Amino acid sequence: MHDDRSLVEARLKRVLDERVRPAVYPESVPLEVAVWHAPGEPVPVEEGLAAAPEPIEVGARWGAPWGTSWFRVTGTVPEAWAGRTVEALLDLGFDENMPGFQCEGLVYRPDGTPVKGLNPRNQWVRIGAPVEGGEEVRLHIEAASNPVILDYHPFLPTQLGDKETAGGEPQYTLTRMDLAVFDETVWQLVLDLEVLGELMAELPVESARRWDILRAVERALDAIDLQDVGGTAAQARARLADVLATPAAPSAHRISAVGHAHIDSAWLWPLRETVRKVARTTSNMTALIEDEPEFVFAMSQAQQWAWVKEHRPEVWARVKKAVADGRFVPAGGMWVESDTNMPGSEAMARQFVHGKRFFLDEFGIENDEAWLPDTFGFAAGLPQIIKAAGSKWLLTQKISWSRTNKFPHHTFTWEGIDGTRIFTHFPPVDTYNCSMKGSELAHAARNFKDKGKARHSLAPTGWGDGGGGTTREMVAKAARLRDLEGSATVVWETPTEFFQQAEAEYPNPPVWVGELYLELHRATLTSQAKTKQGNRRSEHLLREAELWAATAAVRTGFPYPYEELDRIWKTVLLHQFHDILPGSSIAWVHREARATYERLAGELNGIIDAAQRALAGQGSTPLVFNAAPHTRDGVPAGGARTPVTEGRTALAPRTDGSHVLDNGLLRIEIDARGLVVSAYDIAADRETIAPGRPANLLQLHPDFPNMWDAWDVDEFYRNTVTDLVDADEVTAGDDGVSIRIVRSFGASRVTQVLSLAPGERRLVLDTEVDWHETEKFLKLAFPLDLHAERYASETQFGHFHRPTHTNTSWEAAKFEACNHRFVHLEEPGWGVAIANDSTYGHDVTRTVRTDGDGGTTTTVRVSLLRAPRFPDPETDQGIHRFLHALVPGAGIGDAVREGWRINLPERRITGASDVAPLVSVDQEAVVVTAVKLADDGSGDVVVRFHEAHGGRARATLTAGFEVAGVEVTDLLERPLTEAEPQRDGNRITVRLRPFELVTLRLKRA
Repeated sequence: MHDDRSLVEARLKRVLDERVRPAVYPESVPLEVAVWHAPGEPVPVEEGLAAAPEPIEVGARWGAPWGTSWFRVTGTVPEAWAGRTVEALLDLGFDENMPGFQCEGLVYRPDGTPVKGLNPRNQWVRIGAPVEGGEEVRLHIEAASNPVILDYHPFLPTQLGDKETAGGEPQYTLTRMDLAVFDETVWQLVLDLEVLGELMAELPVESARRWDILRAVERALDAIDLQDVGGTAAQARARLADVLATPAAPSAHRISAVGHAHIDSAWLWPLRETVRKVARTTSNMTALIEDEPEFVFAMSQAQQWAWVKEHRPEVWARVKKAVADGRFVPAGGMWVESDTNMPGSEAMARQFVHGKRFFLDEFGIENDEAWLPDTFGFAAGLPQIIKAAGSKWLLTQKISWSRTNKFPHHTFTWEGIDGTRIFTHFPPVDTYNCSMKGSELAHAARNFKDKGKARHSLAPTGWGDGGGGTTREMVAKAARLRDLEGSATVVWETPTEFFQQAEAEYPNPPVWVGELYLELHRATLTSQAKTKQGNRRSEHLLREAELWAATAAVRTGFPYPYEELDRIWKTVLLHQFHDILPGSSIAWVHREARATYERLAGELNGIIDAAQRALAGQGSTPLVFNAAPHTRDGVPAGGARTPVTEGRTALAPRTDGSHVLDNGLLRIEIDARGLVVSAYDIAADRETIAPGRPANLLQLHPDFPNMWDAWDVDEFYRNTVTDLVDADEVTAGDDGVSIRIVRSFGASRVTQVLSLAPGERRLVLDTEVDWHETEKFLKLAFPLDLHAERYASETQFGHFHRPTHTNTSWEAAKFEACNHRFVHLEEPGWGVAIANDSTYGHDVTRTVRTDGDGGTTTTVRVSLLRAPRFPDPETDQGIHRFLHALVPGAGIGDAVREGWRINLPERRITGASDVAPLVSVDQEAVVVTAVKLADDGSGDVVVRFHEAHGGRARATLTAGFEVAGVEVTDLLERPLTEAEPQRDGNRITVRLRPFELVTLRLKRA
């Protein structure tokens, strides 16, 4: 037989594009259209419906950036269409290649009832099936003219990312507003041909199945009269029936399709627009559920559900019904799909507390899975948090984006720092926007790395990022793929159904230990410094507010601010979404975030001040409140008293312009350039700084990644570096015992104050940067005279070790990594910590000195600032302040303590007497992360703590009040066991394994 394959395939493409698809709507009549442009921000629905619109024609431009236009479309169904299916085709000017990234609309009936959302892949509204003819049609469209930020030439700087700079130029052209006859037979033929054509393209050329399909398609094309597609569509479909009915092989890969619309809670649009995106998508999905009996849709992010409940009660009613029917599924059990690298321990825990509690309160549904398809890597402390929240599974897709190494599993067990293991699945379809294309399903089957052990994967199906969700075309394709030879099989299932089957199929999967590092988007640890600082500060203010309010409530009857803390926590958690905290959203998002963090700081400081004054009482005794989990300056953790400081610091200038700071524990030499050339640990007789390599060295790199500007830093940035060694000033500080350094470079200026407190083994670097660079990366380097093959970075409820070498491609790929409050390096018996108050990104490298002593220099560099121009062209311009502490001679316990200390500065007030801690622990390795009152309003005291040093610990927790009973609970404060921990009155004995997390609920007598 002659090979005419390419001829038939080309014929199929042209006939589909030019004849069959256009025949889905064979007849149409125009609708009359009028529009009212809302001034400023979106208006309530009733106001939009009542507004007086002006006529507008198809082909007219409309929609200023970030504007809202209310279209009214009216018309009459022709009498001649009686008995046929009629739909309105409403094209606002869509580009079908950009679902979720441009204009969108929500259609309403005149009474304000939402019908469905409009987006580039979903432009129809059903009028009747069948119609009687003569029906009057009147619909209203709330249309959002969101500008295209990520265009065909991506990553170009644009001012469209903030309504304050976006201008007023219309963004879109009204393209089609028609009533049309919908020919369902032709529509079904389109899907038959698409499914078979896409499957055929994925099969081996030599396979019989491919040729069977080819010949059936050829016969179907022969049956189509190109001048009467509608009249011959049924005949063409009949010729495809046999190949569509051939069942899949028993060994075919099995795909659980989960309806999905990954909606970024903010990204290339502001938070207020996400509220509307969610309403459009949920309207679409509840409508699709009513039409398609097998379809199941899952939506994560309790915050987005809460927005629907608050802003769209009529949509909420439909959602609740679909949830009750088991078709609209709450997923993930988190407040938002957060970043997991940077949120602190308590914040990561509260993501699950607030997310799971919302779904339990609203629907009585407990989530067993964490659902994070798009998060940029996963911290090593996450597994035990998932488990402590009462969940047991994790799904993500993002690791498939890694550029260097291919992750070796798709279904596996992930082990965290404390030994907790979580059953984890990476969908091999490699997208969270699966559209049921043959190429996607074939890729999932080929790509699946656990063949021979398992044959089951999940496919999140629907348009996402900006929303839209699953379409009726995707559902129709899935029906054809349920049992089709040559294809993976497809069935609609909930996440729970998938995980139960996958776990049963693969009871002993391989184990991956440690972080799930994404080899991409490393710059998200640094971009938008003020957003990151706002998050870090808010986390610690919330700790203080809960601690002091709980202490005051128990001791003085202070009214515990349940509602305020609940609201503030939810706001902080929202801003940990994986495009807000990582700094990858438009300027508008970060402008609002800065204002929000400032407002929250004011509220939290007010709560803290009121609680501390209630505790201190009236008096003139100077008191220091210590919210850190360790005693400092004689003030106990969680208590207040007059501090005790010992020793003094001396500053000695030298004739060469250098200075020496000495407090009897450390001797710091700062040269005339303001660089630290020596940090000498006097007791250990040990130098910290590598010979010939000064610390406190600011280094500037060019920073122009190949793509994803705010997200990425590519390794070649290191090829060029400028050491900022020239100083404008190096002088004694105003206090006489610190050094002030001023440097200028480019259009920017850095002012630093270096200080050494009496009695403390830490050099504090207070760095203020007035930053006006573009596409540059600023680092702060500490070259250490230390031989270490690994170093520790703090993560949630513990720390995680990374190698300092690059033996393998896996290690080399971690050239920028995340830490929380400290990094720590050590040789046996002696180490160094570098603590910070607000930075996350860093790198650690090592080299062996070829001259001098041949020792090892291990360099820690803190990432301070970047200046990408997309999506925010003014990223980080302005003044920033950072605190860092260099701690020579530090063990891991010192690193933990100094990390807390620099983030929780002491608060000084006057009062009547000391304040004893509400709860105290007698073992420094056991760190209390939260002291609060129980969320249920019972007045019980909740204490959360963990082992922080990486070893086993036995500790006694003592309550500063009468205890009537103790329960070990999960993160949601529900009892885990009936047995009470070992207790003697108010003293509770606990034993912890390395990094173990424990929550106790103390009932007050």
